[in-house]
Formats: sequence, structure tokens, C-alpha cells
Amino acid sequence: QLRLADSGGGLVQPGGSLRLSCAAFGVNFRLGFMSWYRQAPGKQRELVARSSEDGATDYADFVKGRFILSRDNAKNAIYLQMNSLKPEDTTVYYCNTLWGENYWGQGTQVTVSS
Repeated sequence: QLRLADSGGGLVQPGGSLRLSCAAFGVNFRLGFMSWYRQAPGKQRELVARSSEDGATDYADFVKGRFILSRDNAKNAIYLQMNSLKPEDTTVYYCNTLWGENYWGQGTQVTVSS
């Protein structure tokens, strides 16, 4: 059974940095797209960044130039380096992959506040 485990959230001051991690368990093959989403209370979940199997990346406009997504296929893992964090980045971030159906991590809270 495929399972995603995401981690790395926390409290950081505006302008600071955090690194989120997501690893897939229960699979012995390379996954396709792996992505990060975020969802604020009362809002729809939105795509932050995604990586194809070969490492090509796409970013939402609101994180371009600040966030960097990297991937380790040997570990079926992705990482989100978040720099220049803003208060509006505060929310829960979820790891995602699509393999017949959507799989989600449990979510990790990011809080940007002084």
C-alpha cells in the first residue's frame, strides 16, 4: 500500500526559510509526478510545485523565485526548499502523487509570523 510521509514544517519569521520533505513508502518502482499542495482553512487546495519523473518542475506563480523543488528518485522523495517566506505562505502543505488515484501525505503546518 502506497503511503506518503511529509514533514519539515514549523514556525519561521518572515523572510526565513524552511525545507519540507516527502517520502513514499510501500512502492518498489519510480513514481511519476510528485507534488506539493497547500490548503488554507475555507479555501481549495492549490498546487504549489510539482516534479515529473525526470525532474522537470513547475511552480505556481506565487512561489516562483522563492521555492525550489528537488527530487530523489532512488528514495521516491521530494523536497521543497522554501525561501523568503511570507505570512501569506502560512498554511498546511501536503505531498501528493497520482498512481491510479491521488495519494496524500498527512500534511505539515507552516507558520510564518514575527
